[in-house]
Amino acid sequence: MADNTKSPAPTGPLAGITVLDLSRVLAGPWCSQILGDLGADVIKVEQPGQGDDTRRWGPPFLQDGSRDSAYYLCANRNKRSVAIDIARPEGQALVKAFAAKADIVLENFRVGALAKYGLDYAALSAVKPDLIYASITGFGQTGPDKDKGGYDFLIQAMSGLMSVTGPADGTPGAGPLKAGIPVTDLSTGLYAAISILAALQHRTRTGEGQHIDLALLDAQMALLANQASGWLNGAVEPKRLGNLHPTITPYQDFACADGSVIVALGNDRQFHQFCLMLGRDDLADDPRFTLSSTRSDNRAAFLPAIAAELAKWQSADLIAAMEAAGLPVGRVNSVPEALALPQVAARGTVQAIERQDGTEVRFVGFPGQFSKSPVNYRHAPPRSAQDTRGVLAGVLGMGDAEIDALLASGVVADTL
Repeated sequence: MADNTKSPAPTGPLAGITVLDLSRVLAGPWCSQILGDLGADVIKVEQPGQGDDTRRWGPPFLQDGSRDSAYYLCANRNKRSVAIDIARPEGQALVKAFAAKADIVLENFRVGALAKYGLDYAALSAVKPDLIYASITGFGQTGPDKDKGGYDFLIQAMSGLMSVTGPADGTPGAGPLKAGIPVTDLSTGLYAAISILAALQHRTRTGEGQHIDLALLDAQMALLANQASGWLNGAVEPKRLGNLHPTITPYQDFACADGSVIVALGNDRQFHQFCLMLGRDDLADDPRFTLSSTRSDNRAAFLPAIAAELAKWQSADLIAAMEAAGLPVGRVNSVPEALALPQVAARGTVQAIERQDGTEVRFVGFPGQFSKSPVNYRHAPPRSAQDTRGVLAGVLGMGDAEIDALLASGVVADTL
């Protein structure tokens, strides 16, 4: 049983807000973790005997007896876990009781799946009229694809993201690539959190709750940003360019004598100064290259010369020279190298919290730093159902005998 009296009190701006989290895997849990970091009390409902699917998405696993995966750990801090069988009427009654005390319900079941249990928005908003109910699905609650399952990799392909990611046609390894992180799930979680915060403000102003419909496809389409705008407003179809930028040049990796660096020059002044630093005044003054609007069109005429100049440099010397000139430059780091950066340490980006048994879980913390209501880390990612008894008692006011009966019946479960 979780002893929540020993947990730090929430200090974030959402302290006092309660989230009933019926979601699993990544997009939903990523959203609820954000809300938890911001101070909300997040009650994570899991399937008895099963738990969140991502608990088994390893290796690597946490070596603490639970064998929870590192994948699960990245998205489930600041939550309390209860296990409820929502297929049974008694379980449905418990979820409704929790919803009556919640501000937000978050779910990512297929369209219509929760209606058969009486746990959809219509049913729960009847219990709590000002409830904010957020649904995350692959394709949304409407449209011809609403009943299809959606997965991050699938949506990266369908959305067009992979058509602009990867080496250019005609180059080695050409072909579409997915991003190295599940960017569709993560961005949908972010959009869900943003939408929920907006709905909370609407409720504060009007007293009204509402249903929020989030789709992976919609979120990933929104992230096409300049690439979509280029087609919609300029009739230019985006293509894969590898590490080149469609409109900014040079904005790519270059090989130095001892490794690669990223040169990211975002304006004409920076390009001019960069050329002078390299001793290539001719490139700085060439009318084909002086303006960003024409530099990308003529990149083939000067990039080989830039590459040849940079190949003479040691990477550390180039970085030092460019930083002294105020020009953006950096190494291509591995994940361990990035996590060990002095800047990352100075910002307190990497945090740690202990589970009940003392096992330390390390994680990358919430990036926003609040001057008045800072986030804090109160609960390590919970073992499945570890808080069932404590939450039933503390939130619903149940006594030991009632909880024992539910456990014996299998309607709820405690730690796997």
